[in-house]
Amino acid sequence: VQLQASGGGLVQTGGSLRLSCAASGRRLSSGAVGWFRQAPGKEREFVACIGQSAYNTGYTDSVKGRFTIFRDNAKNIVYLQMNSLKTDDTAVYYCAAGASASMAARDYAYWGQGTLVTVSS
Repeated sequence: VQLQASGGGLVQTGGSLRLSCAASGRRLSSGAVGWFRQAPGKEREFVACIGQSAYNTGYTDSVKGRFTIFRDNAKNIVYLQMNSLKTDDTAVYYCAAGASASMAARDYAYWGQGTLVTVSS
């Protein structure tokens, strides 16, 4: 199983980016996908997750109302739409796949390589 995260880049405060998590060797709809991020000098933290049901989603408080996680089953891709970006959102973003939706990194067996998001003021 391989996960490929992409879509990161440099954006100004208030801008938007859409991250993609593509998988090979696994149907993402067969389980859950989580997005995590790690800012320089900080621990990796949970951002959002989606379960087998598209209605089963979760977000960390700091991104609620700004980020949306959703899945395109035909393309086997999970997206993270990020709007109203803030400088605090600057981090390497990782996608991960697991059995069920969880905020805990330990519950995800497969991880992508990360994509860098930089939000400038």
